[in-house]
Amino acid sequence: MKLIKWLFIGLLTIVSLFPFYVMIMMSTYYSENIFKGLPLLPSNYLFENLQTVFKTNFFRVYANSLTVSICSSLLGVTTSTLIGYAVAKFDFKLKRHLNYFIIITMMIPAQVGLIGYIIEMRTLGFGNTLMPVILTWSAWSFGAFFMIQFIRDTVPSEVMECARIDGASEPRILGGIVLPLIKPGISTLSTLVFLWSWNNYLLPLVTINNSKWFTLPVFISTLGIVHRTDYGARMAALAMATLPVLIVFLLGSRTFIKGITAGAVKG
Repeated sequence: MKLIKWLFIGLLTIVSLFPFYVMIMMSTYYSENIFKGLPLLPSNYLFENLQTVFKTNFFRVYANSLTVSICSSLLGVTTSTLIGYAVAKFDFKLKRHLNYFIIITMMIPAQVGLIGYIIEMRTLGFGNTLMPVILTWSAWSFGAFFMIQFIRDTVPSEVMECARIDGASEPRILGGIVLPLIKPGISTLSTLVFLWSWNNYLLPLVTINNSKWFTLPVFISTLGIVHRTDYGARMAALAMATLPVLIVFLLGSRTFIKGITAGAVKG
């Protein structure tokens, strides 16, 4: 049985990694040669494709994407944790209505409020900057809902009451008791926000017109010259853009799985 299990896992791994392998192979081809067949073997055009990528402001764009993803993770996790802690562990007026509001906003597609959000950002003077792409995570309904459930099921109220009896302040309880207990949830949210903000295409596309502030998805879609799309260069840029995503997921995979399951299973 163990052999069959590992063979099955190995097969799933190969199937999952096959698109990445094809992408890397495509980055070694001249653009027009990519469509002559499935590129399973490397070609000799990788250096020219990398030159095409590096002749642009690729490193600035890479830094933009890193800035957006890191700041989005910090902002999204901070606001979601504070909201989750407040709703899960405190009683206040309209608490139930706030819970319903968070759930309802999760059902509304983000595209519905996109025009209003763009107008809001321009009114605040954030047009054509990275701020609209970052600030969208300050009101992340899924993150708030996730942390409400996670903190409710993971942090015992009795422990917090004992700390209050011993004279601990609320910030001390949050920092010394709650945060260590919800590390898997924080790690899970951080991984999700980083991956989603790194791959976000629509919001940077409609809020940023200046190529100086492009993020990687928008930048890669513009690679090429007049009347010709350079798919080989795009694949090379995509391969390099995928590396941080793989590193983040590999580093956070164990806590990611633990965080997803911890809030769903009650002990």
